[in-house]
Amino acid sequence: MVDWLFDELVLAADAVIANKGYGLRASSDAAKQLSALLSAGTLHPGIDLPDDFRTPNSIQRKSYDLVTGASGYTGVPTRGGKLAGIVMAEFAADPAGMKAKAEAIRTVLLQGAATAPESGPDEDPDEEIAAHEGGIIEVLAKRRERDRGLRKKKLAAVNKAGGAIACEACGFDFGKVYGDRGAGYIEVHHVNPLHVTGATVTSLDDLALVCANCHRMCHRGKWITPAEVAGIISAQG
Repeated sequence: MVDWLFDELVLAADAVIANKGYGLRASSDAAKQLSALLSAGTLHPGIDLPDDFRTPNSIQRKSYDLVTGASGYTGVPTRGGKLAGIVMAEFAADPAGMKAKAEAIRTVLLQGAATAPESGPDEDPDEEIAAHEGGIIEVLAKRRERDRGLRKKKLAAVNKAGGAIACEACGFDFGKVYGDRGAGYIEVHHVNPLHVTGATVTSLDDLALVCANCHRMCHRGKWITPAEVAGIISAQG
């Protein structure tokens, strides 16, 4: 048995919601279409998948896990796992954003993009793993944000304008705190999420400088901008 990933559950939950909150019958077009999309295994690169992987019957079972995992469900719950409930809660909290995420995931899968994590010598492997658990859109965002050429150009542009290489949300300056070891170090973040923009050409204005903590807060849950993170910090007094 291959565990369901976040992205797969997002697509299944989107289909359940489109079905007025009811589970999908294996014979339905929605279940067959989702099965065809997921059974290719694009989200599970390098795994030897069974012949019955993500069949319409498995889609039906998982759809009922999602239904019973929704907040307010009063019937007998299935053993759908914690993640199904989390996904349904995210749809309840941000229906438009999650629907947009589902569309973005669907587009990526139709294009056949794999999700195997990539890391380089200057990257944090734990951060990549955390992003991978969060979904393919987050992984692709991380990869774009880590583009060495873009990062260098962004830093060069800030330096040329006389700006500080510091977090745009909280003002943290690695150089001031860690001396030479931290001088010139900062992370970059896409101001607009990929599940909203889709495939796009990234300009330097699309990137913001952020410290590791604020970067995490930008990505955690519903995607927010560094300016919004700054507002949260300010509100704390």
